Amino acid sequence: MGETSLKVKKTTSNHIKFVNALLNDIEALEMMITANLFESDNIRIGAEQEVCIVNEDFKPADNAIDLLDKINHPQFTTELAKYNIEINLLPQLLQPGCFAAMENDLLDKFHLAANLAATNNTKLVLAGILPTISRNEISLEYLTPLERYHMLSKKLRDIRGRQFDLYLKGVDELHIRHDSIMFEACNTSFQTHLQIAHDEFVPAYNWALAISAPVLAISSNSPLLLGKELWSEIRIALFQQSIDTRHSIDEIREQRPRVTFGKDWIYNSITEIYKEDITRFEVLINDDINENSVETIQSGNVPQLRALRLHNGTIYRWNRMCYGITDNKPHMRIECRYIPAGPSIQDEIANAAFWVGLMKARPENVKKIWEHFDFKDVKSNFFKAARSGVESVFVWRGKTISAHDLIKNELLPLAHEGLKNCGFSNEEIYVYLGTIEKRLSSSTGSQWQVRNFRNLKKEMNVSDALNALTEFMHDQQKQNTAVCAWPDIQIPAALKKQVANMRIVKQLMSSDVITVFPDDPAALVDQIMKWHDVNHIVVEDRKGNLVGVVTSGRIAEIAEINPLFGELPVKKIMRKDITTISPETEITDALEIMKNLWISSLPVVTNNKLMGIVTKNDMLRWMALKG
Repeated sequence: MGETSLKVKKTTSNHIKFVNALLNDIEALEMMITANLFESDNIRIGAEQEVCIVNEDFKPADNAIDLLDKINHPQFTTELAKYNIEINLLPQLLQPGCFAAMENDLLDKFHLAANLAATNNTKLVLAGILPTISRNEISLEYLTPLERYHMLSKKLRDIRGRQFDLYLKGVDELHIRHDSIMFEACNTSFQTHLQIAHDEFVPAYNWALAISAPVLAISSNSPLLLGKELWSEIRIALFQQSIDTRHSIDEIREQRPRVTFGKDWIYNSITEIYKEDITRFEVLINDDINENSVETIQSGNVPQLRALRLHNGTIYRWNRMCYGITDNKPHMRIECRYIPAGPSIQDEIANAAFWVGLMKARPENVKKIWEHFDFKDVKSNFFKAARSGVESVFVWRGKTISAHDLIKNELLPLAHEGLKNCGFSNEEIYVYLGTIEKRLSSSTGSQWQVRNFRNLKKEMNVSDALNALTEFMHDQQKQNTAVCAWPDIQIPAALKKQVANMRIVKQLMSSDVITVFPDDPAALVDQIMKWHDVNHIVVEDRKGNLVGVVTSGRIAEIAEINPLFGELPVKKIMRKDITTISPETEITDALEIMKNLWISSLPVVTNNKLMGIVTKNDMLRWMALKG
């Protein structure tokens, strides 16, 4: 999410000063482009790795700050949430061996962090969206306690003027209203950077837009959110909606969201992007800017363009142009932001190699890309890829083609050519592009997650299934195995493992509880019990407070003496003296309570709010699996 060491200013005078500095930076950038002051003799690649931290139960942990203190390394930094960190990889010259060097650098840094995380009984997981994230961790309580993040959240909320609405629809639906930007914290990515030569700024950026859809399709790894099966890469919609500051009138006026694919090609200069962003998007965060960039150039020095870089960091284009300085030489690079984290480090480097290969193999005949691709098709392809992944059907150069066939028959050979032209051997190329090719005949990360999640749900509740899924992903990642070689999860083994780790009731309980209201008729309760083959129904009021329970025995007792029992309200037949337990109750203690009181179920409550239920059948299953 950008820099963290900012002095956030809110006064009008500071705002004006910052905007003027922003305009000065644009002028300076245009001068640099005209004079060709950018580095051209070296092309580098780099990457940023976002990582999830989980506890012993594979739920999000909150110790990012402590972990970063232990690591104490300049390549590690904070992210939006307390359960995420970011690893910045060392830039590599684009030459043979650079992808292996990038992979080794990342493995070294990842293992360093993982070993130190283990001292606090936490682990690191790579996932576009961590499957086990719940509503509990999407709150300001988990916001990293740094001024930048708090100010960014407040500023976006102030601009919005009301809560953010999140509506996501795939196989399942998710509709949530929330009051901060914390849903964005669900997203973790592997952001690849590629330095661009001066004379390729415009055509390279346009080509990056064109190839976004197939690259996203084959790298998709984020199909689940809050236990719901949504898009193949739901990060795309989630990120846009989680920080969407527009009001209804803005949408009518076609105001763009801050997370964007773009509206059109660029035709003449990359400054078109920055000018559009300055025109359309309010400055969110500023800082004291003491440099006059134009004067810096005129004096023969390299400007920092700090104002431009700060503003650019708050506009979240899926393909973002970035200015940087290396060894006192300025450069421009494209940041590919849409590729998710995981499934493994090997997969991530393969994704990077595929994207870089395609970028370096840009066909000469697409310099005027608008003559070959309709921008609307390219943008539509991107969202098709997010929804359906490698099973998408695209419009490519005006013709319909499946993502599978496009990648296999056209883009993989093209990426091979691009890497070959950079000096890579066939053997080195196959190490990475072979991983991409194998996914076409096996699974992408999203396909693997969905298939195994569905299988796990046949034998487990949703929470346990998500835990088992995340644990298996973590184990495969430790071995750095590409997802195309991952086996499916063996359900009996997963069940046994889950049970072995269960200690407290919240790990065993079902949160999918059938309830009725006190004013419902007894006949409804009777029928629900028969339909679902259950012996008890919990009663809660309209505020979610637990108020009673109705058992099949009680219904039989009332029915025997009152033929019209069905017309009675539930409050007349329910038992109010209910024994309850908390989610933190030991399972063995809960079992003892059920034995002593001769009851078949125990509601699980927090502050009298129903959280779930544990039944005799849950206990019998737990004991059987535990052996």
